[in-house]
Amino acid sequence: MKVEVSEQVFSFVMSQAPDARKKLRRALRALQAERGDIKALEGRLSGYHRLRVGPFRIIFRSLFQDRSRMARCEFIERRSVVYEMMETLVSRLKS
Repeated sequence: MKVEVSEQVFSFVMSQAPDARKKLRRALRALQAERGDIKALEGRLSGYHRLRVGPFRIIFRSLFQDRSRMARCEFIERRSVVYEMMETLVSRLKS
């Protein structure tokens, strides 16, 4: 599966300390093989999935493009705030 990251995800990963950055990059590579702690989200975030990487959550959508599967990583943040922030972003997009 092809993995594409948003500017926010790229910037967040690059702003982390070396150890965290390495874990996040490794998790994104594993997502290409559809490996990792992945869970489908419910409620307002239905249609999105999360990838758990330690204290971080990467929110992504699974899409099909040119007959192949793609993961579009939309947002990343610490678990304590990621879902609330992502719900706000999604509700703004729907307005």
